[in-house]
Order: sequence, then structure tokens, then C-alpha cells
Amino acid sequence: MRNKTASLLLVFLPLFLFSAVLEVGAAKSFRTIKQALSAAKSGDSIVVQPGIYREGTMDLEKPVTLIGVGRPVIDGELNGEIFTFRSDWIVLKGFKIINSGRDEIRSVAAVHVYSTSNSVIEDNIFENNYFGIYVQRGYRILINNNKITSARSISQEGSGDGIHLLGSRDIWVKNNYISGHKDGIYLEKNLRCYVYHNLSRDNLRYGLHFMFSNDSVYTSNVFDNNGAGVAVMYAMNVSMYNNRFINNWGDGVYGLLLKEISYSKIQNNSFEGNTTGIFADGATKIDFYNNSFANNGWALKINANCMENRIFRNNFVNNTFDVSTNGSVVMNEFRHNYWDKYEGYDLDKDKKGDIPFHPLSLYSVLVEQNPSVMLLFRSFLIDMLDRTEKIIPSLTPESFVDEQPAMKPFKT
Repeated sequence: MRNKTASLLLVFLPLFLFSAVLEVGAAKSFRTIKQALSAAKSGDSIVVQPGIYREGTMDLEKPVTLIGVGRPVIDGELNGEIFTFRSDWIVLKGFKIINSGRDEIRSVAAVHVYSTSNSVIEDNIFENNYFGIYVQRGYRILINNNKITSARSISQEGSGDGIHLLGSRDIWVKNNYISGHKDGIYLEKNLRCYVYHNLSRDNLRYGLHFMFSNDSVYTSNVFDNNGAGVAVMYAMNVSMYNNRFINNWGDGVYGLLLKEISYSKIQNNSFEGNTTGIFADGATKIDFYNNSFANNGWALKINANCMENRIFRNNFVNNTFDVSTNGSVVMNEFRHNYWDKYEGYDLDKDKKGDIPFHPLSLYSVLVEQNPSVMLLFRSFLIDMLDRTEKIIPSLTPESFVDEQPAMKPFKT
């Protein structure tokens, strides 16, 4: 243990043994941040006093710590990137960073991380930038407690993402507020990323967008009133725990889209007030456990190309349709869920219904085939058809069944 401690000290001592503190602004040693960066040595800290700094793009090419006192404003004047990370072990903390340039090809960002490791972006305010934070081939980066907002564009084409991760590993995105961007958080071709306790609200496309990002976790986040909540696409081994997907309304809008993903877990999440809670297409071997679906149009749309999924111990309450599908073959397992539409009984008092429940209504099948049938919603004819279908099934798959429905909702 003593040898291991000594090795760690040898790693960190060269960086911090001879570090100095350089001060910028308010009659301090340096008038500009660029002057301080030029004079700084590896491991130095630069303390920036309150004020407005307009210095163009600042390339951080050595291990330094930049700390803002009293929230100094770094104004990019709508021209190019503001900070670029081109070294390991950089810390950026306490600034208000505004008005980056815009370039769709170069993905211009207020803070652009290039092939950097072991760096921190924390406690900053980002306003009116194209991309807020862009991490490209990063490793072990912490993005924590930042407020990232933009009101630049009302179209997706005119806006970048709040936080964009590309080709990176072991990135932690924690405690951030993101609003007004195209995607709140976008993960593309990453590995082992952790997205925790963020609020992603009022973004134009997705609150969170996964593409080809395996072995990742997102937990305890809120996705509220985005163009759509979350899209997880072409990925494996993604864990989704304790998130809230709320108020994602509109034609073809969902709380969570699962597209061609496998071997993942969706547990203890809340889906409330969405057009569709979860839309699954090509999802395989997913565990849906202990989730709450309430006040949605469709709680769960699960296409016929979804196989070997397990839907256990979930609550379905006050949804227009609990379940919908586009096929007649069911290769998924429903067991011991609570359905508020269940009208069965429990004579042996084991808290499980004595007769199976078929959650797929005839009406939902008809709507899936012909959306205009929604005009007959809550009509006497539809009620009669649904009840007849439960007695003598003809169009709904008999295997689409919960054999042991719960009599009371679970605590989630």
C-alpha cells in the first residue's frame, strides 16, 4: 500500500510542486487572460477578477487551472470558439461564457475539448453559444454543475447541442441545467459515460440523445418538455435508472425512444404526461422493471420486431392506451404489472389477479392501423368492441397477456 501511495505522489508532484497563482484584472499582475496563459507554467492557477473579457479564442495548451472570481464574463463576440482544451489536466471554473461563433461544419463551441484527459469544466454559465461544451476524443472529463442555455434559434438547424460528446470514454456529466439547444446532451460513439442528475428542459429535439454509445449509465435526470425526451439508438448495455420523462407532447413525440438497442435495463423511471411513454423499435433483451407510466397517450408502444424483453412490476395508471403494437406475434414477456384497467379478482389474497389480463385493447390495434379511428374515442361502440374482444379474442394476440397482474400499484 505504501508503494502504491508513493507512485501516486510521483504522478502528481511534477504538476503541482512548483505551481504559482497568477491574477488577471482589477490592477492585478496581468491585464488579459491570454497574457497570463502565456506566462503560466504547467500546474499554475490563473485567478480572473470580475469584468468583461473579449480576447477571441483562448487555446489552453498546458495543464492550468482557470478560476473566475465574481463570475467574470468571457465574450466571444459571435466569432469562433472561446476556450479550446489542447492539454491534459485543465480546470475551468466560475465563468460566464457567452456568444460563441457559429459553424455547422467545424462544430464551434464555447468550450471545445480536443483529445484531452483528466480535465474539469465546473460551475460555469453558458449563454447564447452554438454548442455549449463539445468533447472530442476526451478521456476522464468531468462536466459538473454548469448552466447551459441558448435562445439563438427556433430551428434545429440553427442550434448546436448543449453538451456534445464524440468518440470519448469515461466522461461524467453531472448536475447541469441545459435548455434551448438542439439536443440537451448528445452522446455519439462513446464508451462508459455517466449522466447523472441533470435537468434537460425545453430543447428543440431531444433532452438526451444516444448514438452508438455502449456501456453507459444515465440516472436521476429530468427530461421535461423537449421536442422528444430521450433517444437511445444503436447501443448495447445501457442502464437507465430513476429518471423522469415528463411533458413531451406532440405528433410522434415520446418520452423515451429505443431504436436497435439490446442487453439494457430500464428501472425505477417515471413516464408522465407524454404522447408516448416508451416507443421501442428493434429493442432486444431489455428489462423494464418497476417503472411508472401515468397520464400518457400511449404508455408503451412495442413493435413486433422487439424480442425477449421482460416487462415486470410496472405501474400503468390513467393512460389512454397502456400498450400498443404493430404486429400479431408477441415475443416479449409481461408479468406481475399493475394495470388500473384490470377488472379481475384475487380470491386467494396473494396480491395477484386470479385471471390473466390482456393489456392490448382492440381499439389500440385499430388506431395503430388507422389513426383516424381516434375520432371514436370514448364512444359506446368502442367500449362494446373492446369488451367483446376480451370475451372472444379475434384480432389481439392471445399471447399478449399478463398472467399474474398485480392488484395494487408498486412503490417506484
